[in-house]
Amino acid sequence: MDHRKHNLRDSHEDREAVSHTPVTPQTQAPSYKLAFADVDFLCREDLRPVRLQLELLKPELLMNEAGIESTIVLFGGARIPEPAKKDTARTKTLADLSKYYDEARKFSELMTTKSMATGGQRGVIATGGGPGVMEAGNRGAQDAGGKSIGLNIVLPFEQAPNEYVTPELCFNFHYFAIRKMHFLMRAEAITVFPGGFGTLDEMFEALTLIQTGRMARVPFLLFGKAFWEGIINWDVLADAGTISADDLKLFRFVETAEEAMEALENWEGKGEKRGKIPGR
Repeated sequence: MDHRKHNLRDSHEDREAVSHTPVTPQTQAPSYKLAFADVDFLCREDLRPVRLQLELLKPELLMNEAGIESTIVLFGGARIPEPAKKDTARTKTLADLSKYYDEARKFSELMTTKSMATGGQRGVIATGGGPGVMEAGNRGAQDAGGKSIGLNIVLPFEQAPNEYVTPELCFNFHYFAIRKMHFLMRAEAITVFPGGFGTLDEMFEALTLIQTGRMARVPFLLFGKAFWEGIINWDVLADAGTISADDLKLFRFVETAEEAMEALENWEGKGEKRGKIPGR
């Protein structure tokens, strides 16, 4: 991007110039720092609205520059191991769920291969950038020789990016809300693998946006019918009237990568404009 299309001095030049300023009590005072180069100032309570805007803007600009037009979102548990390491799982259930690591990896490989056949700008895999199912998603994209997105969040644990995220598409967030927006702003399909609180949060928020018309309806796949029906009694919600029976048609259960690809190909309403949150 060309930053020199105007006659005003460039911000980078001023930041460099300040680094050569003579050391005096005045130049060492916090008030003298350029506002945009003053981390302590930017982290003040009063600057939260600015930080929110920056977290929305930075990934948006960089993904635009990378030509990312749409994404396939993978949500899923950080604690699900790959099958080769399932003996290290903390519970037998997690060990059994390791099969979905392979399905996530395979699905991402198939989806990325399909995306690359049409230029690689649409249907780009996007994950939370961490371990478990997220790692499998980014790994599958790399297996296919393609790129993938990682939307990391700063956490006390499980926060390091996995090694398979495309480096220039690896982002880090402080605000969960802005991270969630980036998951959904370009989504042309959402896939959800077994997981914990974070996965449930992401799944229900996306379903709520679609249910209420705040987001275009997109293919929505839940991997592992037994898992999802074991933790959520969907029919009770419908029978109670807290959701409508039609809301149960917003998603579909699948078990394998191949089944997921077929479901995406034959999803009702395929070809309609998707992947935008109203007001973006």
